Amino acid sequence: MARIFDVVEYPSEMADELVHRFPETGIADLRIGSQVIVRESQRAVFFRSGKALDVFGPGMHTLVTANIPKLIDLIGKAFNDRTPFTAEVYFVSMKEFADRKWGTPQPIIVRNPGMGLGVALLQGFGTYSVQISDAQQFVTQLVGAQGIYRMSDIENRLRTMLLSKLQDLLGETAAKHSVVELIGLTEELGAGVRDKAQDDFAALGMVLKSFYIGNLKPSDKSAEELRAMGMLDMNVYTQLQAADALRDAAQNPSGGAGLTAGIGAGMGIGNVISQSLQGMAGAGAAAGAGTGAAPAGGAMPDIMTPSEAAQFLKVSEEDVISAITAGDLKARKIGNAFRISKEALQEFLKGL
Repeated sequence: MARIFDVVEYPSEMADELVHRFPETGIADLRIGSQVIVRESQRAVFFRSGKALDVFGPGMHTLVTANIPKLIDLIGKAFNDRTPFTAEVYFVSMKEFADRKWGTPQPIIVRNPGMGLGVALLQGFGTYSVQISDAQQFVTQLVGAQGIYRMSDIENRLRTMLLSKLQDLLGETAAKHSVVELIGLTEELGAGVRDKAQDDFAALGMVLKSFYIGNLKPSDKSAEELRAMGMLDMNVYTQLQAADALRDAAQNPSGGAGLTAGIGAGMGIGNVISQSLQGMAGAGAAAGAGTGAAPAGGAMPDIMTPSEAAQFLKVSEEDVISAITAGDLKARKIGNAFRISKEALQEFLKGL
């Protein structure tokens, strides 16, 4: 038989431990008359055969039939005062775990009607604090037979719960407030997340003590990333890309000559923006007419996006991209976007 423990305790501050099992492996042999010492910030949960029996609060406890009736009922009358019985004791930290970090790994999409693209991407970060409120429920729901259960074992789950509530709340609040106003409502949003998350935390035997938004701001995602997320159509994307190129040219000591040379058709950046705007206007006119025809006037611009080329060919943009990839249609790639010259498209048409 294993060693009989006359004193059961875990004299630790439990700095990052939520639960510590006694013993960490195996089962403890105890007996009526054994001492259980529980620190001020702890609770001790007794288990036997996978079933929770009793919870002891702070203080020194002597195991007697009066204070562990569930245990006595389970082990039965056959056990006398000197007969050992097996059990597991889980010491649970009841202190507040504060200043835990959270952040948005991906931007949160919210509506922003009447401004810019009509949507906005928000990123934020801050802190939160949690505390175990029901020791027995927490051990039963999460810990199982683990010897040590730390904050790091549950932190990802808690952050996911919090971000889900934040995203839901931002969606609701954005219906009544602009993004600019949202950024100024961090205290109200933090309180809202606490209210929304309490039931989910209570189901784990925990309570969300605080949730603070340290910073909430528009994302700095590039136009290319926005388009990959399906947030931009081709015309808006072309405009933003041209604006980005203009900004980069202004920061270029050479005055943007390298950018103009890269375009390959001798066009200045002003013309690029002009072509983008013309393409957008032409696409809008075609959409209004419901015919899907080429831009107003039918003139083919000197430089085209795959979308604009597709309008002249009366095919999908994907068909144009496929032709470029196959090498049938010549195009120049600038960054992550293709540009097609009028001459290249005319040459392509000759081969049809």
